[in-house]
Amino acid sequence: MQTKKSLGQHFLKSDKALAQIVAAGKLTPHDIVLEIGPGQGVLTERLLAYSEKVIALEKDRTLIPLLRERFALELRIGKLELIEVDVLRYDMSLLPHSYKIIANIPYYITGAIIEQFLGTAYQPSMMVLLVQKEVAERMVAKGGKESILSIATKAYSVPHIIAKVPAGAFVPTPTVDSAIIALENISRDFFIGIQEEKFFTILKQAFGQKRKTLGATLRPYLAALESASINPKTRPEDLTLLDWRRLVRAIA
Repeated sequence: MQTKKSLGQHFLKSDKALAQIVAAGKLTPHDIVLEIGPGQGVLTERLLAYSEKVIALEKDRTLIPLLRERFALELRIGKLELIEVDVLRYDMSLLPHSYKIIANIPYYITGAIIEQFLGTAYQPSMMVLLVQKEVAERMVAKGGKESILSIATKAYSVPHIIAKVPAGAFVPTPTVDSAIIALENISRDFFIGIQEEKFFTILKQAFGQKRKTLGATLRPYLAALESASINPKTRPEDLTLLDWRRLVRAIA
């Protein structure tokens, strides 16, 4: 089947990687899984074998008939729910009370998907995603340099890389390697005692010019920086998650 470059389609063919993704999800027979972009259903088939139900969101309408034929039984008995929709337009209020996200997502909307599901009132209990390797490394701040993505991810979850997946594991072959990343223990507990919205406002203000020092980008909050024992000459990428929490508390 011809893939659509505009949708970032790269179908996973590696049995090893598929097994690693499913294992990382720690599925039980009572779990409901949200799969974003089931494609031809290779991962879907494995998720169905280990979970109570799979809700699959597929934007490409040309794949819907293939999936309906492949999973006719599962659709009939309600074990699979197939929805033709752009995940970024999905009504989050339709999500079950408890669910996990396990998916090989389109790389060009990785950040948007993470922001959407970590920031929603309907958070998953965990996420296992196949993403571009460099993005996975930024999420866990490999190399010690933080970013908005890594700080936000750590504020809501505990991220760790499960395994690297080479480009040759996909059809068509992408130009980059990939990685399986798990975001566990997803919650809002970090924001107890601080304003979530204020936290991200300050974060975006500081990282808007990340090469500048905090003294330059957060000039109105110099007193707060001092109160939080943060050197104004520090760059935003050098602050830890707890540094940011301390700073936002000082500003408040």
